[in-house]
Amino acid sequence: MKIPTTLKHKPVIVSENYENVDGRRAYHSDTKGLSLGLAQWNDRGKVEISAKVWRFTGEKWSRQSEELPLHRVIDLAILICRAQQHFREAYRHENLFKDAQIDRIGLQGDAMTVSVCTDNPMIDEDIRLFSQVLSNDSELIGERLSVLSRLLKDMGY
Repeated sequence: MKIPTTLKHKPVIVSENYENVDGRRAYHSDTKGLSLGLAQWNDRGKVEISAKVWRFTGEKWSRQSEELPLHRVIDLAILICRAQQHFREAYRHENLFKDAQIDRIGLQGDAMTVSVCTDNPMIDEDIRLFSQVLSNDSELIGERLSVLSRLLKDMGY
C-alpha cells in the first residue's frame, strides 16, 4: 500500500510493505508502512527528520499512526536491548529483578535511566508476562537485532 505524501509528514525513505514483516502480525497487520521523512511539527527554519508508523483501518489512515524523532527511535532500540539483556539474568531473582533501577546509560552528558516500573500495582504479574512474551518473541527480536548489529558494524560502530 502506498504511503500518503499529501499529509504533514513528508516521507523520504519508505517501507511500503511493512505489513508483510510486522512480527507476529505479518500479513494481518494494520501497520502498512514505515517512513523516514520531514517531521510534521517542523517550524520555519527548524527542520527535523522523523520516523513514522503508518496504520490503515481498511478505510482510512488511522489516527493511531505515530511519528517519532529519530533519536527517540534509537532510544527505544537501546531500551529494548537493555531490557532483553536484563531478562537474560532475571530468572535469578524472585520477582525477576533485584533493584528497580536496571541501568543508567550515558547520553548527552546525562544518563537515560532504565528501571522496572514499581509504581505499576500489577508489576509482579506484568513483569512475568513481559518476560514470557520477550522469550516467546526472542526469534523475531533476535533476527532484527542481528541485522541491526551487522548494519552498525558495516557503518563502523
